[in-house]
Amino acid sequence: MRPSDLAREHGLSTQAVRNYEQAGYLPGAERTPSGYRIYTEVHAAALRAYLALIPAYGHAASGRIMQAVNHGELNDALAVIDAGHHQLLRDRATLDTVRKAITHLTTITPQASESRTIGELAHLLEVTPATLRKWEAARILTPPRDPATGYRRYGPDDIRDAELAHLLRRGGYPLHRIALVVAQIRDAGGTDAVTRALDDWRERLTTRGLAMLDAAAHLGRYLGHFS
Repeated sequence: MRPSDLAREHGLSTQAVRNYEQAGYLPGAERTPSGYRIYTEVHAAALRAYLALIPAYGHAASGRIMQAVNHGELNDALAVIDAGHHQLLRDRATLDTVRKAITHLTTITPQASESRTIGELAHLLEVTPATLRKWEAARILTPPRDPATGYRRYGPDDIRDAELAHLLRRGGYPLHRIALVVAQIRDAGGTDAVTRALDDWRERLTTRGLAMLDAAAHLGRYLGHFS
C-alpha cells in the first residue's frame, strides 16, 4: 500500500499518514530502494485503531496508547485505557450526584459534617489548588475561612459546587456559565439551565462510552496481527 491508499479510506492527507508514522502512532514502514514507504494491512489496521481511539480517549491519550503498543509495551497502553474508563466512571458518578442535588436541593456528600482544606479538595478532584482559587475568583466557589487560621475550609455545599464545576469544565463550559449554574443550585431556584447542561453532558458520556467500545474492537483487531 501507498500512503495515499491509507489516507483515502479516512479522508486524510498523505502527509497526515506520514506524520502519524513519524509520531509512532503507526509502526515504521519499510522503504523501496528509491525511498518510498511501503505500507501493509498492519499499518491500515493501526491507523483505523488510532482514529477510533481519538473520540474515546482524546488525541494525547490515543497517541500514547499507540506508541506503547508499537513499542511492545502493552501494559502501558492498557494503563492509559484503564485511566480513561476510570474517568468515565467518575464522570457518571458525579453526574448522578449532581442530579440528586438538583432534585432534592440538599447536601449530596455522604457526611453532612465533611470539611476539606484546599489541598484535600484539589486532591479529591485531581486538580491544582490554583484551579480552585481561579474558580473562587470566578465566584463559582465561596469557601469560608477558618477564623483561627484564616485558611479556606470547604464544607459539603462547597464540595458539591466544586464537583459540579469540575464536571462542567470537562464538558467544555466556560467559567462564567458555570458560575451561573452553581448559583442557581445554591439559591435553590431556576434549575432548567442546570438540567439542560447535565442532559448534554450525559449524551457526551454515552457517546464516549460507545466510542470506547468501537475503539476496543479496532485495537483488538490491530493486536491480532501480532498474535
